[in-house]
Amino acid sequence: MHVKLALLADSANVSQEGKLNLLGIFDTIYAREFPTAHPHMYLVLRFEAGADEAGTKPALEVQFLGPDGEPLFRIPATLNVQRGVTGRAVGIDHVLALANLGFERAGRYAFRVLLDGRLAAEVPLAVETLPATH
Repeated sequence: MHVKLALLADSANVSQEGKLNLLGIFDTIYAREFPTAHPHMYLVLRFEAGADEAGTKPALEVQFLGPDGEPLFRIPATLNVQRGVTGRAVGIDHVLALANLGFERAGRYAFRVLLDGRLAAEVPLAVETLPATH
């Protein structure tokens, strides 16, 4: 299994038909002062598993890293790999809603994605001070 897509968006969902919908992809947010909180964002992950992985349940962990690289929080989960069309890879979309995510200071943050304890992807997030207007 591997990560095929990993990004941050203002809005995301998976439709009843299985379509992944994204709006407002970004990698930088701005704040006038710190500490601050971002009201709402989505971490969007698309995994791809081989047909031979059907029926497996790999462990997923998302870690949010601060500017110094230290984990600020972890979210554990388990993926359930369904059977797909014979001989074809299986896609799994995972949309994680994050509300009022706090930032103590400007810097380079990141979401680290681990599959069965191994690094599968990292999604960077720059948090910058909004320049003063004169």
